[in-house]
Amino acid sequence: MKLIHGDCREYLFTCEPDSIDLTVTSPPYDNLRTYNNSSTWGWAEFSAIAAGLWRVTKPGGVVVWVVGDATVKGSETGSSFKQALYFKEIGFNLHDTMIYSKTGPPLSHNRYEQYFEYMFIFTKKTGPRVFNPIKEKKVWKDNRKFKNYQREKDNNFHNKGKPSKSSDKVIGNVWKYTVGGGHVTKDKIAYQHPAIFPEKLAHDHIISWSNEGDTVFDPFMGSGTTGKMAKQLNRDFIGIEIDKEYFEIAKQRIEDTQYNQPFQRTSR
Repeated sequence: MKLIHGDCREYLFTCEPDSIDLTVTSPPYDNLRTYNNSSTWGWAEFSAIAAGLWRVTKPGGVVVWVVGDATVKGSETGSSFKQALYFKEIGFNLHDTMIYSKTGPPLSHNRYEQYFEYMFIFTKKTGPRVFNPIKEKKVWKDNRKFKNYQREKDNNFHNKGKPSKSSDKVIGNVWKYTVGGGHVTKDKIAYQHPAIFPEKLAHDHIISWSNEGDTVFDPFMGSGTTGKMAKQLNRDFIGIEIDKEYFEIAKQRIEDTQYNQPFQRTSR
């Protein structure tokens, strides 16, 4: 675990290139929050960090960029799309556009409630080097369909010598997480940070795009969620946080975490 208090841009252009297997991060959203006034966020900062991520990501490595848009004078900024297109301009592949769907208390305004954010999946030069898909059980609507399917499995296996079809299926790219009522994490100290994402979200991306022993990176470490999950899942981790208060929160959460802890999954 390598935890750094400082500006991630310094590290991105001084560390070893092609050294990171997976980045899971969530940058500031159009300066929606002040983050203790510890930093500014604009296109210059973003573009420098995007270029730095290209430098440090291994070929076949993945960057998970969780982002949303502010609404200014009645119009969404569209910054998320601009950032995704810029990642493509500098060489990244846009491997998938995923949705982080949030269930929790609604807000009141003159539009439909905003229940999702984007999770852009970028890869460097090739497709992802690692993909461990999360799967779920198929649900059969009637027994006759299931019996026919089972018969097909048996015929494939016994008569043709081919492996039978799996009864599991890969989940979709809309991931739902509950964000209200302490569901994001049980670490009370984490709520001193104004914008934390669910531990399950970080967990699911880490197991999807990396293997044990790989290096996971978060240039906007915040409260340390990505680092905590990386440690639980036996990955190496590098995290950078510019705000001293948030750095200490992340450091405590990660240091208090044990390796290879069981993680209880709830249904999506």
